[in-house]
Amino acid sequence: MPDASHNRPELPAEIARRRTFAIISHPDAGKTTLTEKFLLFGGAIQMAGQVRAKGEARRTRSDYMQMEKDRGISVSASAMSFDFKHFRFNLVDTPGHSDFSEDTYRTLTAVDAAIMVIDGAKGVESQTRKLFEVCRLRDLPILTFCNKMDRESRDTFEIIDEIQENLAIDVTPASWPIGVGRDFVGCYDLLNDRLELMDRADRNKVAETIEIKGLDDPKLAEHVPAHLVDQLREEVEMARELLPTLNPQSVLEGHMTPIWFGSAINSFGVKELMEGIGAYGPEPQPQSAEPRQISPEETKVSGFVFKVQANMDPKHRDRVAFVRMASGHFKRGMKLTHVRTKKPLTVSAPVLFLASDRELAEEAWAGDIIGIPNHGQLRIGDTLTEGEALRVTGIPSFAPELLQSCRAGDPMKAKHLEKALMQFAEEGAAKVFKPAFGSGFIVGVVGALQFEVLGSRIELEYGLPVRFEASQFTSARWVRGDKQAVEKFMDANKQHIAHDHDGDVVYLTRLQWDIDRIERDYPDVTLSATKEMMG
Repeated sequence: MPDASHNRPELPAEIARRRTFAIISHPDAGKTTLTEKFLLFGGAIQMAGQVRAKGEARRTRSDYMQMEKDRGISVSASAMSFDFKHFRFNLVDTPGHSDFSEDTYRTLTAVDAAIMVIDGAKGVESQTRKLFEVCRLRDLPILTFCNKMDRESRDTFEIIDEIQENLAIDVTPASWPIGVGRDFVGCYDLLNDRLELMDRADRNKVAETIEIKGLDDPKLAEHVPAHLVDQLREEVEMARELLPTLNPQSVLEGHMTPIWFGSAINSFGVKELMEGIGAYGPEPQPQSAEPRQISPEETKVSGFVFKVQANMDPKHRDRVAFVRMASGHFKRGMKLTHVRTKKPLTVSAPVLFLASDRELAEEAWAGDIIGIPNHGQLRIGDTLTEGEALRVTGIPSFAPELLQSCRAGDPMKAKHLEKALMQFAEEGAAKVFKPAFGSGFIVGVVGALQFEVLGSRIELEYGLPVRFEASQFTSARWVRGDKQAVEKFMDANKQHIAHDHDGDVVYLTRLQWDIDRIERDYPDVTLSATKEMMG
């Protein structure tokens, strides 16, 4: 991400009040619950749902696919916009499950900051580390929320140390927990010298805030048990000596993360985190593009597609392209140029998302995320502008780690299967390869759970039962090189050649030996594990 330098022009007020961020975490750290509470505090919903709802309890709003409801996990990234105080938050919830990491990586190209949620008992877990690395590559500012403090959790200093050591980032506490597990009563707000008390009775109630004048205020003893007051004073004194103080510039540069403690399910600590996003989170940032960078304050509108979701409304077979606005002030009905095809596109029914509800977007500003319903014209990586041929760069596509062949249960429906698979390939849900030899398709994914999701979606959305079978191939590489070299290579390795849904040449491998052999025998051909999604 370009440097947030001091000499950038001031943004128009509407753009400056936007905060576009993703929530990242290991599965089960409580990310979807936190998303729900954001919507609750933003006044967007009256009562937060639960990920695993019992009986009449409401389900969460951000998980709308059938499989997400059945399993209590988020499978596809969803976008939501809502107001909080004078800010406009655009929140992208990402799947925490490692099997969907590619969707998450792409989502991180469309946001200006990330909120890292960690579990107070488990600390930094493997998937958190992976996602953090991606944020690091993009220098994304990170704010941390340590969740589940109302359960038995680890020592606060231990959690902070682990983040500093594992992720090599400075951590500064924005709040400090008082007690843990059953004794957890709330937090001391270090930024505003306030006491925040948790109400265990009503999970949707905002915590009570008590203004106190520092830690020596006698009022503290009225609300907090004596042994916890002494412990709090001692720990905060140590924290202030040992840990760095909050430096907003360091946060924006991605070198420091402020950490808030709380319990999302009890609505505790969430409001402070949201205030922190407003105060320390970045305004919409410039986007890398070719031939030049796009700045948010430019008056001409531009945006790029970072995600495509097919069949959000199964009755209409529609597809919605999620577009991050990179610059300008967009109004409904505008004609934009679709840079890849050079065709004009009139955006007559753009939508804003509030979880599974959508409303027509009359306007949008740089930093916002809108959905554009279309019938397959828009793909991941496409750029839309008011005429200038700009291409937003840096949206990755990764080589799949698991390959299986896919056949329709009914051979007469092979054509329908092709259509369904192509749709999922363009959505980025899977890679689909058509081998040069033999019939059928080879489907590649990053994690095994994706096969289940694909199978269940093809059956639900297209009424097609499908079979996934083991394939002799284990991975795929994109083939690059000049035309003659690639053609000569394809002729000699026909059994291994396939094409992806864009028509690009792919080499299917069985063993690492295959890759080594090609590198040795065909020096003028490169095999690549990633492909940039280019609009």
